[in-house]
Amino acid sequence: MSITDADPVGVSLRNVRKQFGDHVVVDDVSLEVGPGQVVSIIGPSGAGKSTLLRCINLLERPDAGEITVGDVTIHPETGVAPRDLTRLRRTAGMVFQSFNLFPHLTVLRNVSIAQERVLGRDRAAAEARSRDLLARVGLAEKADTYPTRSSGGQQQRIAIARALAMDPKVMLFDEPTSALDPELGLDVLTVMRELAADGMTMIVVTHEMHFAQDVSDRVVVMADGRVIEEGPPAQVLVKPATERTQRFLRAVTDR
Repeated sequence: MSITDADPVGVSLRNVRKQFGDHVVVDDVSLEVGPGQVVSIIGPSGAGKSTLLRCINLLERPDAGEITVGDVTIHPETGVAPRDLTRLRRTAGMVFQSFNLFPHLTVLRNVSIAQERVLGRDRAAAEARSRDLLARVGLAEKADTYPTRSSGGQQQRIAIARALAMDPKVMLFDEPTSALDPELGLDVLTVMRELAADGMTMIVVTHEMHFAQDVSDRVVVMADGRVIEEGPPAQVLVKPATERTQRFLRAVTDR
């Protein structure tokens, strides 16, 4: 059985714009991600990458544009019906830089509680699903412990299991290894590679260039709130077309 049983769906962004005060953070961004595709978003700090990701499931409300995830289409500037917001967030799971686990709940309850409250699963069914997912991310033995007894890499894998427990059809990753030592991040990247191999639609904001090159169907480069380049990894990461992308990649590889 694969790590996720959900059939993937596509994501479409059209002319998405987000600003804070006078500062435009996401500037007229359009993006197409087909079902089962993996798209990595790279670029310098302050490029708007994380904000764009948060706009997809409306953790940040865009000021303009259109967002389609599967069969849910939203025009945020004209208002969002609560049922559409719920459907959108159930379809698109998200994993953050910080783990956001509840320290007073066991790992098992961290993965189970949203299933019960949002999906309506009874406790036994939710916990069975949680144990299955924890086993799939290599942490079955952590189920009855508390998150503080796990390493950072293990906590991020718990967070991935929690997101998968909601049966999403798209996974959004916001630099999931940025807070981890390189060695601890390897297990997280392994789980993400398994998700990609299983056909999960994924949008990944990342500084992991090897992951972007090896796993992505496309790489998108953002700078100053805009998409400045996109294409297959071999094109963007090896022979970038824009001087700004070239400068960014030199900075990454020369560190």
